[in-house]
Amino acid sequence: MISFGPVPSRRLGQSLGINNIPPKICPYSCVYCQLGRTIKMRVNREQFYDPDELVDDVSSRVEQARKIGEPIDYLTFVPDGEPTLDANLGREIGLLRPLAIPIAVISNASLIWREDVRRDLAEADWVSLKVDAVREDVWRRIDRPHGTLQLDAILKGMIEFAGAFRGELMTETMLVVDLNDSENCVRATADFLGLLRPNRAYLSIPTRPPAEEWVRPPSEEIINRAYQIIGEKVAQVEYLIGYEGNAFAFTGDVEEDLLSITAVHPMRQEAVSEYLARAGAGWPVVHDLVARSRLVEAEYDSRLYYLRKLQ
Repeated sequence: MISFGPVPSRRLGQSLGINNIPPKICPYSCVYCQLGRTIKMRVNREQFYDPDELVDDVSSRVEQARKIGEPIDYLTFVPDGEPTLDANLGREIGLLRPLAIPIAVISNASLIWREDVRRDLAEADWVSLKVDAVREDVWRRIDRPHGTLQLDAILKGMIEFAGAFRGELMTETMLVVDLNDSENCVRATADFLGLLRPNRAYLSIPTRPPAEEWVRPPSEEIINRAYQIIGEKVAQVEYLIGYEGNAFAFTGDVEEDLLSITAVHPMRQEAVSEYLARAGAGWPVVHDLVARSRLVEAEYDSRLYYLRKLQ
Protein backbone atom coordinates (compact mmCIF):
# COMPACT_ATOMS: atom_id res chain seq x y z
CA MET A 1 0.00 0.00 0.00
CA ILE A 2 1.60 3.25 -1.13
CA SER A 3 -1.05 5.72 0.04
CA PHE A 4 -3.18 5.62 3.19
CA GLY A 5 -5.78 7.73 4.95
CA PRO A 6 -6.72 10.47 5.05
CA VAL A 7 -5.87 10.53 8.76
CA PRO A 8 -6.17 13.40 11.27
CA SER A 9 -2.96 15.29 11.98
CA ARG A 10 -2.60 18.21 14.35
CA ARG A 11 0.11 19.63 12.13
CA LEU A 12 -1.59 19.08 8.78
CA GLY A 13 -5.33 18.68 9.35
CA GLN A 14 -6.63 15.79 7.22
CA SER A 15 -3.52 14.22 5.73
CA LEU A 16 -3.36 11.58 3.01
CA GLY A 17 -0.12 9.70 3.63
CA ILE A 18 2.29 8.57 0.92
CA ASN A 19 4.54 5.65 1.84
CA ASN A 20 7.26 6.04 -0.83
CA ILE A 21 9.92 3.96 1.00
CA PRO A 22 9.70 0.25 1.96
CA PRO A 23 9.71 -0.40 5.73
CA LYS A 24 12.75 0.61 7.75
CA ILE A 25 15.15 1.70 5.03
CA CYS A 26 16.77 4.75 6.56
CA PRO A 27 20.11 6.53 7.13
CA TYR A 28 19.27 6.62 10.86
CA SER A 29 18.43 3.98 13.45
CA CYS A 30 16.95 6.25 16.13
CA VAL A 31 16.71 4.80 19.62
CA TYR A 32 13.10 6.00 19.93
CA CYS A 33 11.76 4.88 16.54
CA GLN A 34 8.26 3.40 16.91
CA LEU A 35 8.93 1.16 13.90
CA GLY A 36 11.81 -0.59 15.63
CA ARG A 37 15.46 -0.77 14.65
CA THR A 38 16.40 0.07 11.07
CA ILE A 39 16.58 -3.05 8.90
CA LYS A 40 18.63 -1.54 6.07
CA MET A 41 20.75 1.53 6.72
CA ARG A 42 21.33 3.36 3.45
CA VAL A 43 22.48 6.78 2.33
CA ASN A 44 22.34 6.32 -1.44
CA ARG A 45 19.17 7.46 -3.19
CA GLU A 46 17.37 5.04 -5.48
CA GLN A 47 14.00 4.33 -7.09
CA PHE A 48 11.72 2.22 -4.92
CA TYR A 49 8.42 2.57 -6.78
CA ASP A 50 7.59 3.59 -10.30
CA PRO A 51 6.54 7.28 -10.11
CA ASP A 52 3.52 6.71 -12.36
CA GLU A 53 2.41 3.80 -10.18
CA LEU A 54 2.74 5.96 -7.07
CA VAL A 55 0.79 8.83 -8.59
CA ASP A 56 -1.95 6.51 -9.85
CA ASP A 57 -2.30 5.02 -6.36
CA VAL A 58 -2.52 8.44 -4.69
CA SER A 59 -4.89 9.79 -7.35
CA SER A 60 -7.23 6.83 -6.89
CA ARG A 61 -7.36 7.35 -3.13
CA VAL A 62 -7.98 11.08 -3.55
CA GLU A 63 -10.85 10.33 -5.92
CA GLN A 64 -12.37 7.87 -3.42
CA ALA A 65 -12.13 10.45 -0.63
CA ARG A 66 -13.74 13.14 -2.77
CA LYS A 67 -16.61 10.86 -3.72
CA ILE A 68 -17.60 10.42 -0.08
CA GLY A 69 -16.98 14.08 0.75
CA GLU A 70 -13.93 13.47 2.93
CA PRO A 71 -11.57 16.48 2.88
CA ILE A 72 -7.83 16.24 2.29
CA ASP A 73 -5.70 19.16 3.46
CA TYR A 74 -2.29 17.74 2.51
CA LEU A 75 -0.68 14.94 0.56
CA THR A 76 2.12 13.92 2.92
CA PHE A 77 5.26 11.94 2.18
CA VAL A 78 5.59 10.17 5.54
CA PRO A 79 6.88 6.65 4.82
CA ASP A 80 8.22 3.82 6.97
CA GLY A 81 11.73 5.04 6.13
CA GLU A 82 13.37 8.33 5.09
CA PRO A 83 11.41 9.89 2.18
CA THR A 84 14.39 11.68 0.63
CA LEU A 85 16.05 8.33 -0.12
CA ASP A 86 13.56 8.21 -3.00
CA ALA A 87 15.46 9.46 -6.05
CA ASN A 88 12.13 10.31 -7.72
CA LEU A 89 10.77 12.46 -4.89
CA GLY A 90 10.94 15.75 -6.81
CA ARG A 91 9.40 14.23 -9.92
CA GLU A 92 6.59 12.64 -7.89
CA ILE A 93 5.75 15.96 -6.25
CA GLY A 94 5.52 17.52 -9.71
CA LEU A 95 3.28 14.72 -11.00
CA LEU A 96 0.94 15.16 -8.02
CA ARG A 97 0.46 18.90 -8.61
CA PRO A 98 -2.60 18.47 -10.89
CA LEU A 99 -4.51 17.12 -7.85
CA ALA A 100 -4.41 20.71 -6.51
CA ILE A 101 -3.69 19.64 -2.92
CA PRO A 102 -0.74 21.07 -0.93
CA ILE A 103 2.17 18.66 -0.54
CA ALA A 104 4.14 18.02 2.66
CA VAL A 105 7.32 16.04 3.36
CA ILE A 106 8.33 14.87 6.85
CA SER A 107 12.08 14.22 6.76
CA ASN A 108 14.77 13.42 9.31
CA ALA A 109 17.08 15.76 7.31
CA SER A 110 19.86 13.15 7.18
CA LEU A 111 20.43 13.70 3.45
CA ILE A 112 19.82 17.45 3.26
CA TRP A 113 23.54 18.03 2.77
CA ARG A 114 22.91 16.85 -0.82
CA GLU A 115 22.00 19.52 -3.34
CA ASP A 116 19.60 17.21 -5.19
CA VAL A 117 17.71 16.49 -1.95
CA ARG A 118 17.39 20.20 -1.18
CA ARG A 119 16.16 20.76 -4.73
CA ASP A 120 13.51 18.03 -4.39
CA LEU A 121 12.32 19.26 -0.98
CA ALA A 122 12.01 22.78 -2.36
CA GLU A 123 9.19 21.50 -4.61
CA ALA A 124 6.99 20.83 -1.56
CA ASP A 125 4.67 23.33 0.14
CA TRP A 126 5.43 22.23 3.72
CA VAL A 127 8.59 20.54 5.01
CA SER A 128 9.46 19.24 8.46
CA LEU A 129 13.12 18.63 9.38
CA LYS A 130 14.29 16.71 12.43
CA VAL A 131 16.75 18.42 14.78
CA ASP A 132 17.26 16.13 17.77
CA ALA A 133 20.72 17.44 18.67
CA VAL A 134 23.45 19.70 17.32
CA ARG A 135 26.23 18.19 19.41
CA GLU A 136 28.07 15.39 17.62
CA ASP A 137 28.21 12.97 20.57
CA VAL A 138 24.53 13.38 21.43
CA TRP A 139 23.44 13.11 17.78
CA ARG A 140 25.29 9.82 17.39
CA ARG A 141 23.76 8.40 20.58
CA ILE A 142 20.14 9.34 19.86
CA ASP A 143 19.86 9.14 16.05
CA ARG A 144 22.55 6.47 15.50
CA PRO A 145 23.38 7.64 11.95
CA HIS A 146 24.97 5.73 9.10
CA GLY A 147 28.74 5.83 9.57
CA THR A 148 29.37 8.01 6.53
CA LEU A 149 27.13 10.88 7.66
CA GLN A 150 28.59 14.07 9.12
CA LEU A 151 26.55 16.29 11.42
CA ASP A 152 28.27 19.53 10.35
CA ALA A 153 27.31 18.92 6.73
CA ILE A 154 23.71 18.16 7.72
CA LEU A 155 23.40 21.34 9.80
CA LYS A 156 24.89 23.44 6.99
CA GLY A 157 22.50 21.81 4.54
CA MET A 158 19.53 22.68 6.75
CA ILE A 159 20.59 26.33 6.99
CA GLU A 160 21.08 26.53 3.22
CA PHE A 161 17.68 24.96 2.61
CA ALA A 162 15.93 27.21 5.13
CA GLY A 163 17.41 30.30 3.50
CA ALA A 164 16.04 29.40 0.09
CA PHE A 165 12.76 27.57 0.86
CA ARG A 166 9.61 29.50 0.02
CA GLY A 167 7.12 27.15 1.68
CA GLU A 168 6.38 26.50 5.34
CA LEU A 169 9.36 25.11 7.27
CA MET A 170 8.87 23.16 10.49
CA THR A 171 11.34 21.43 12.78
CA GLU A 172 10.80 18.55 15.17
CA THR A 173 12.93 17.68 18.19
CA MET A 174 12.36 14.41 20.02
CA LEU A 175 13.34 14.65 23.69
CA VAL A 176 14.65 11.50 25.37
CA VAL A 177 15.53 11.47 29.05
CA ASP A 178 19.27 11.57 29.82
CA LEU A 179 20.17 11.85 26.12
CA ASN A 180 19.30 15.28 24.73
CA ASP A 181 17.19 16.87 27.46
CA SER A 182 19.90 18.61 29.51
CA GLU A 183 19.74 22.40 29.67
CA ASN A 184 23.06 22.79 27.82
CA CYS A 185 22.00 20.45 25.05
CA VAL A 186 18.61 22.12 24.63
CA ARG A 187 20.18 25.59 24.57
CA ALA A 188 22.57 24.51 21.80
CA THR A 189 19.62 23.14 19.81
CA ALA A 190 17.64 26.34 20.45
CA ASP A 191 20.54 28.49 19.19
CA PHE A 192 20.62 26.50 15.96
CA LEU A 193 16.84 26.69 15.53
CA GLY A 194 17.17 30.45 15.96
CA LEU A 195 19.48 30.48 12.93
CA LEU A 196 17.13 28.20 10.99
CA ARG A 197 14.08 30.39 11.75
CA PRO A 198 11.36 27.78 11.12
CA ASN A 199 7.71 28.80 10.98
CA ARG A 200 7.18 26.49 13.95
CA ALA A 201 9.36 24.25 16.13
CA TYR A 202 7.73 21.09 17.49
CA LEU A 203 8.82 19.27 20.64
CA SER A 204 8.07 15.55 20.74
CA ILE A 205 8.47 12.77 23.28
CA PRO A 206 8.31 8.99 22.85
CA THR A 207 4.65 7.97 23.18
CA ARG A 208 4.72 4.53 21.52
CA PRO A 209 6.97 1.50 22.14
CA PRO A 210 10.46 2.60 21.03
CA ALA A 211 13.21 0.68 19.26
CA GLU A 212 15.13 0.46 22.55
CA GLU A 213 13.25 -0.53 25.70
CA TRP A 214 15.27 1.82 27.92
CA VAL A 215 14.04 4.95 26.11
CA ARG A 216 11.88 7.16 28.32
CA PRO A 217 10.30 10.62 27.94
CA PRO A 218 11.48 13.48 30.18
CA SER A 219 9.30 14.82 32.97
CA GLU A 220 6.80 17.61 32.43
CA GLU A 221 9.18 19.99 34.22
CA ILE A 222 12.01 19.21 31.79
CA ILE A 223 9.69 19.51 28.80
CA ASN A 224 8.46 22.88 30.02
CA ARG A 225 12.06 24.05 30.44
CA ALA A 226 12.88 22.97 26.89
CA TYR A 227 9.77 24.72 25.60
CA GLN A 228 10.71 27.99 27.29
CA ILE A 229 14.35 27.84 26.14
CA ILE A 230 13.44 27.18 22.52
CA GLY A 231 10.71 29.81 22.76
CA GLU A 232 13.43 32.40 23.41
CA LYS A 233 14.80 31.71 19.91
CA VAL A 234 11.74 30.64 17.86
CA ALA A 235 8.49 32.58 17.74
CA GLN A 236 6.17 29.56 17.51
CA VAL A 237 6.82 26.41 19.57
CA GLU A 238 4.37 23.53 20.11
CA TYR A 239 4.31 20.14 21.74
CA LEU A 240 3.63 16.93 19.86
CA ILE A 241 3.08 14.66 22.83
CA GLY A 242 0.61 12.19 21.39
CA TYR A 243 -2.58 14.06 22.30
CA GLU A 244 -4.44 15.20 19.19
CA GLY A 245 -7.58 16.29 21.01
CA ASN A 246 -9.29 19.58 20.19
CA ALA A 247 -6.44 21.94 20.97
CA PHE A 248 -7.47 25.60 21.05
CA ALA A 249 -11.16 24.71 20.64
CA PHE A 250 -13.12 26.62 23.27
CA THR A 251 -15.96 24.20 23.87
CA GLY A 252 -17.51 25.78 26.94
CA ASP A 253 -16.18 22.91 29.06
CA VAL A 254 -13.50 24.65 31.15
CA GLU A 255 -11.68 21.45 32.11
CA GLU A 256 -11.48 20.11 28.58
CA ASP A 257 -10.47 23.49 27.19
CA LEU A 258 -7.61 23.80 29.69
CA LEU A 259 -6.44 20.26 28.96
CA SER A 260 -6.55 20.76 25.19
CA ILE A 261 -4.59 24.03 25.33
CA THR A 262 -1.95 22.73 27.75
CA ALA A 263 -1.42 19.66 25.58
CA VAL A 264 0.05 22.04 22.99
CA HIS A 265 1.43 24.95 25.01
CA PRO A 266 2.21 25.37 28.71
CA MET A 267 0.04 28.12 30.16
CA ARG A 268 1.58 30.72 32.42
CA GLN A 269 -0.26 31.29 35.70
CA GLU A 270 -1.44 34.73 34.56
CA ALA A 271 -2.79 33.27 31.32
CA VAL A 272 -4.77 30.68 33.25
CA SER A 273 -6.21 33.45 35.42
CA GLU A 274 -7.29 35.41 32.36
CA TYR A 275 -8.86 32.33 30.78
CA LEU A 276 -10.76 31.46 33.97
CA ALA A 277 -12.07 35.01 34.21
CA ARG A 278 -13.32 34.93 30.59
CA ALA A 279 -14.94 31.54 31.19
CA GLY A 280 -16.60 32.67 34.41
CA ALA A 281 -14.78 29.97 36.40
CA GLY A 282 -12.41 29.95 39.36
CA TRP A 283 -9.11 28.39 40.44
CA PRO A 284 -10.78 25.39 42.16
CA VAL A 285 -11.16 23.91 38.64
CA VAL A 286 -7.39 24.04 38.14
CA HIS A 287 -6.61 22.79 41.63
CA ASP A 288 -8.91 19.83 41.05
CA LEU A 289 -7.19 18.97 37.75
CA VAL A 290 -3.81 19.07 39.51
CA ALA A 291 -5.11 16.92 42.37
CA ARG A 292 -6.38 14.37 39.84
CA SER A 293 -2.99 14.39 38.07
CA ARG A 294 -4.46 15.73 34.87
CA LEU A 295 -2.52 18.99 35.04
CA VAL A 296 1.03 19.51 36.32
CA GLU A 297 2.54 22.65 37.82
CA ALA A 298 6.07 23.45 36.62
CA GLU A 299 8.31 26.41 37.41
CA TYR A 300 10.72 28.10 35.00
CA ASP A 301 12.58 31.39 35.48
CA SER A 302 10.55 32.14 38.64
CA ARG A 303 7.25 31.76 36.79
CA LEU A 304 4.64 29.07 37.31
CA TYR A 305 3.28 27.15 34.32
CA TYR A 306 0.55 24.54 33.87
CA LEU A 307 0.98 21.56 31.51
CA ARG A 308 -1.20 18.61 30.62
CA LYS A 309 -0.04 15.54 32.52
CA LEU A 310 1.73 13.03 30.28
CA GLN A 311 -0.11 9.71 30.37
